[in-house]
Amino acid sequence: MWVAGGIAVLLVAAVAWGGWTARRSFPQVDGELVVAGLERAAEVVRDDYGIPQIYADTAEDLFFTQGFVHAQDRFFEMDFRRHVTQGRLAELVGSSGLDTDVYVRSLGWYEVAEQELALLDSSSRTYLQAYADGVNAYVEDRAPAELSLEYAVLGVTGPDYVPEPWSPTDSLAWLKALAWDLRSNVSDEIDRTLAAASVGQGAIGELYPDYPTEEHRPILEPGAVVAGRFDPSAEPSSAAARPPLAPAVRAAIAGGLGTDLAAAAKVDAQVPTLLGTGDGIGSNSWVISGEHTASGAPILANDPHLAPAMPGVWEQMGLHCRELTAECPFDVAGTTFSGLPGVVVGHNDRVAWGLTSMYADVADLYVEQVDGNRYLFDGRWVEMSVREEEFEVAGEDEPVTRTVRATRHGPLLSDIDDDAARVADEAPVARPAGGEDYAVALQWTALEPGRTMDAVFGLDLSRSFDDFRAAARLFEVPAQNLVYADVDGHIGYQAPGTIPVRRLGDGRWPVPGWDARYGWSGSVPFRQLPWTLDPPGGVIVTANQAVVDPDGYRFELGADTAYGYRSQRIVDLLATRDDWTVEASAALQTDSLHPMAEALVPALLRQPLSTPYHRQGQELLVGWDGTQPADSGAAAYFNVVWRNLLLLTFTDQLPKAAWPQGDERWCEVVRLLLDEPGSKWWDDVSTDGVREDRDDVLVAAMEQARDDLTRLQAQDPDDWTWGAIHHLTLVNQTLGESGVAAVEALFNRGPYPLSGGSGAVDASSWSADEGFAATAVASMRMVVPLDDLGAARWIVVGGASGHAFSDHYDDQTERWAAGDTVPWPFSAEAVDATGEDVLLLVPEA
Repeated sequence: MWVAGGIAVLLVAAVAWGGWTARRSFPQVDGELVVAGLERAAEVVRDDYGIPQIYADTAEDLFFTQGFVHAQDRFFEMDFRRHVTQGRLAELVGSSGLDTDVYVRSLGWYEVAEQELALLDSSSRTYLQAYADGVNAYVEDRAPAELSLEYAVLGVTGPDYVPEPWSPTDSLAWLKALAWDLRSNVSDEIDRTLAAASVGQGAIGELYPDYPTEEHRPILEPGAVVAGRFDPSAEPSSAAARPPLAPAVRAAIAGGLGTDLAAAAKVDAQVPTLLGTGDGIGSNSWVISGEHTASGAPILANDPHLAPAMPGVWEQMGLHCRELTAECPFDVAGTTFSGLPGVVVGHNDRVAWGLTSMYADVADLYVEQVDGNRYLFDGRWVEMSVREEEFEVAGEDEPVTRTVRATRHGPLLSDIDDDAARVADEAPVARPAGGEDYAVALQWTALEPGRTMDAVFGLDLSRSFDDFRAAARLFEVPAQNLVYADVDGHIGYQAPGTIPVRRLGDGRWPVPGWDARYGWSGSVPFRQLPWTLDPPGGVIVTANQAVVDPDGYRFELGADTAYGYRSQRIVDLLATRDDWTVEASAALQTDSLHPMAEALVPALLRQPLSTPYHRQGQELLVGWDGTQPADSGAAAYFNVVWRNLLLLTFTDQLPKAAWPQGDERWCEVVRLLLDEPGSKWWDDVSTDGVREDRDDVLVAAMEQARDDLTRLQAQDPDDWTWGAIHHLTLVNQTLGESGVAAVEALFNRGPYPLSGGSGAVDASSWSADEGFAATAVASMRMVVPLDDLGAARWIVVGGASGHAFSDHYDDQTERWAAGDTVPWPFSAEAVDATGEDVLLLVPEA
């Protein structure tokens, strides 16, 4: 009792101290501030949710003020991201950040960003510099504790710590982090190979089935490359099946290609978690033409799915030139990334756009034969690129030094973790005679400098579909599905990105780096990438499914897309009416139908269970409509059954790295297996002399689920709810898992009961190999009607502010969890009408 009471007192004291200390860093949001560096006065109008709308007379002042406001609201988040992208996280958080630093520094994100700056259009460089100047204008002369509470807790607020000035390269480096998060199938490539090492290559087709084009439509139908250009009206040919697995790779799999890749998988998982992404990354977007809306004008909807974090990854914002001129052409609003100028997703006064992950395969793993700092390529030994990297670690007197090596293909992932050093005796590849040492290198398109920042500004300025496509051409990494709508009634789609063309292989398996035939020969020409304008059906849906029929397109865009369960559900629902509204579109974003309910529930109800106690759980499924609201007992039972089914079926035969997570791929795997009651996968190989079948597993999954929910919630099934086990906790990326309850209480929020689940349109994903807590959610939702931009709606998972204890730290979260949205004013009149705080920034006299 005393211990519990003492802890409670400490928590209260810590929260009180945190609240008092945090208020030191709260920014001024009303009145007037004199700011050096502005040419003319700028205005920041914030609404009830603290969402800023910025007004200026020049583009330079506009982005200067955006940098100033981002620093006001979220400078620690920006500084944290900068330390991550520079490979200097350990300077902030100590030795726990060192592995991430070594990984990031090995990939060389920041060096690539430095190279990109010189490639950008001169106006983009001007905007980036103005943004950096605005950040620095806010940060200078403020102590770290006056910038954010995290600095005070980390104890880096002494006289020796001064935040470094922000630079344009700091902004560009964040694009490398985004590209890493959305790089597609590196993890699938590793998992596929590890699984093959355990069960043999022949079984992999059952775990990675072909995309079900008959059941789940791709984004574009029809569409094909004709005479060197993509023609959205052309019927796909029956050309080009995927390239067969190469003999060298097949031989490697036969022996089990495990050790190098297991180590790569281990370090591969370190960075995405820190950057606020992880399993379940995806998104929904759709655009409906006026023939299917009540207003007669298009409606565009978008909800990107990312791993939850606190603060949330997006900050809503408007950027408005008081008068649209050549000197100041911006009038745009949407979601932004702190640290990056411009609006990433949103609309201007003529055009709206959204994005979802395309799952383009833009990275390959190469198994390299090495000899010291040499590697074998095309019959000769070549010197590696070798450099020493020095890492400062908070709390340590001496820096840590690591050697970073790279081949022609890219950095050696196997140098990043000690486990990968075991390749000397265990690399199971069909190696050249005399080969002894092997390593694993990563080739990735984002390690070449590009012009994605130009694309962001180009989208913000788009006035037409031609402008939109011109901007998309520069959107090199990460490759995203881009949807479009405009006030003239047009809707469209463009697949952008630098997508490699492989001489041999299809990118699904690691390949021998010493064989030149496995290299890249360039990238898919933009004119041959899929696009469409005003398709006959009047609807475009992207939810990470295949872009086109994989068997009818001449290039391999990526084999590891989502399997179309979410996208087809959206397509089917959009077809049910021709009077869509903003409200109906927002409701569709929260559709919670479980993708496996239709296929699995009848099979479950056919099984006889052994006792009335166990049948009480099964009876919840009688008449269940398959939806997953947070208060549903049937949804709770079904999801626990689904998890049990996956674990009982696959974990006895697969390595842990390849265990099922329950996403759309596993829905397709199990859907097909339900028709094979005697498949080897149903058998529990740990039970000697017994061969289990499908029905045995279904019965065991249900009976275990009854026991699980009795233990987790209550004996009476009427007291079960899905949201009691499926919930969201928003965890601060730096201090939210410190292990110190008092510190975690300062920054974390939740848990919040959730509806939806993996593979649903309301994609609050969870991982079957971990539990039911949300691992990825709709990081924001927006719906834009092109006839009345002022009627648009939006919401983010957290709030506008990155300051713990701010009223706007999490003031959108409960509405978000309930499926609600908030108003999105756009015109100057609407912004003024909803404004709660007005801050005037004036230049020095």
